[in-house]
Amino acid sequence: MIPAAFDYVAPASVEEAVRALAEGGEDAKVLAGGQSLIPVLRMRLAAPTLLVDLSGLTELTGVHDEGDSLLIGAMTTHYEVQRDHLVREHARLLCLATDTVADPQIRHRGTFGGALAHADPAGDLLAPALALDAVMVCAGPEGTREVPAAEFFVDYFTTALAPDELLTHVRVPKLPGWGAHYEKFNRVAQAWSIVAVAAAVEVSGGVVARARVGLTNMGPTPVRARGVEETLVGQPATAEAITTAASRAAEGTDPTTDANGDAEYRTHLARVLTERALTAAVSA
Repeated sequence: MIPAAFDYVAPASVEEAVRALAEGGEDAKVLAGGQSLIPVLRMRLAAPTLLVDLSGLTELTGVHDEGDSLLIGAMTTHYEVQRDHLVREHARLLCLATDTVADPQIRHRGTFGGALAHADPAGDLLAPALALDAVMVCAGPEGTREVPAAEFFVDYFTTALAPDELLTHVRVPKLPGWGAHYEKFNRVAQAWSIVAVAAAVEVSGGVVARARVGLTNMGPTPVRARGVEETLVGQPATAEAITTAASRAAEGTDPTTDANGDAEYRTHLARVLTERALTAAVSA
């Protein structure tokens, strides 16, 4: 199907992009990698009057070392995130999750920031960003502001971004020495997650010092498994302790029922996958 007609602009700066969004109003859409937007346009599930193409904004690409955190440009492709040595060293959970995103073609075109701003609850980068306490840097007519991941994801395909704002960078705290794992369950390879678990664990002297666990597709937004974290921290990094903690994985979640599985099935998956993810993370 052919998309509905729209105007197109390719701004040369973030300021120009923000101005175009403000002028376009709620009917304007940002075009990043286009891997989610283009299919929606072709099916006419969306009919924006203006597309603001960010592909020329090199200032929004790359991974930068900021001391105790990494600053990742929103237009950095999945492929670049996968292979960046800083990400692998300091935020390995992002690499592991990005490895599971779609296929190589999509990873070469799709962008890190685009996936987060799209806010698909089955998307594989939202839960890791939440688990890592990432902070979203947003630009708008009034300047820039920073929004913690816990406040950025609002509902299904909905974020805290205003219509005239765009996501420019993502600030990710470094976690040196932490083990990490992303455990994903899907029907076929390269598909969206039915349920997935992002786990990062710091073990000191055989005891879990800190733990972060995020759940994918267990509600309208990514969910932090606080009960798992609270139960595991301070315990020996043993199979028994992990099993006990993982039993709390579904607390506070709101899984849906669809063709891939009902809510009860997803609840079971969350517990099983959390146990697997934590076991792999403490051994990493």
